[in-house]
Amino acid sequence: MDKASGKLTVYFEEPFWVGVFERIEDGKLSVAKVTFGAEPKDYEVQEYIQKYYFSLKFSPAVETVVKDIKRNPKRMQREAKKQTMETGIGTKSQQALKLQQEQNKQVGKERSRKKKEAEEQRMFELKQQKKREKHKGH
Repeated sequence: MDKASGKLTVYFEEPFWVGVFERIEDGKLSVAKVTFGAEPKDYEVQEYIQKYYFSLKFSPAVETVVKDIKRNPKRMQREAKKQTMETGIGTKSQQALKLQQEQNKQVGKERSRKKKEAEEQRMFELKQQKKREKHKGH
């Protein structure tokens, strides 16, 4: 009989809470990403899994190494607790996403600053033009 295993990781990815479902079947890994919005409570995650797990759109499966390890349930519980205590972005891909987001933020700031300066310059020139027209009439 083939084994199947799954894992759900819920983390904060600015500005939403995201869940990543990992599924390993027949030595192949596939993932699905879900956006929760506000931080989901445990019972909300449980309800989501029960309602929507079978309608999730999983990625194409990729080969993976399946570790067939017999684990003590208490050890698994301790490891789960340890993982929940770890905060911050862990994987390289998440760090890359964070970096990309920061760069986009800088570009946006620069763009809005230039737009504001251009608007101020336009208003200044408009005032100067009105002054000139006012003084021409005399």
